[in-house]
Amino acid sequence: MSIVSDTTSTTRTVDGAELPLPGTYAIDVSHTHVGFTVRHMMVSKVRGQFDRFDGTVEIAEDPTQSSVNVTVELDSINTNDANRDGHLRSADFFNTEANKAMAFASTAVRAHGSKWDVDGDLTINGVTKQVTLAVEFEGALIDPYNNLRVGFSATSEINREDF
Repeated sequence: MSIVSDTTSTTRTVDGAELPLPGTYAIDVSHTHVGFTVRHMMVSKVRGQFDRFDGTVEIAEDPTQSSVNVTVELDSINTNDANRDGHLRSADFFNTEANKAMAFASTAVRAHGSKWDVDGDLTINGVTKQVTLAVEFEGALIDPYNNLRVGFSATSEINREDF
């Protein structure tokens, strides 16, 4: 592994890939979107999001040793339709009275070209399944308050019937 960085940088280069500096980063809820798109009746797509979540991203010196842990409050689901949101909170879907949160805990990080695959355990309704997030590093900067900020995008596809 080849690592290049300097003391004024917000990133480093590891084996030719630009990455954030090692450290623990808390998910900034005001700058993060946890959303989804679902096919509805095979003719349209419903988009929604979860409004309450938290987590951390631990960037290791060796990027393949990094980790992600996220918890999402299921009753914070928001599709801009109160009736649909109520149905999604019911026992037909998330059963939020019995299941307060879903969680993702990474189990492996693998380089995939300039992007990364993050494998992990996704737990919804007490059922845990292995999923892979396709992750892209979006960049890093020092904000006006002198805090190092890093950005990532992550996507995956799941089958709700698995949970």
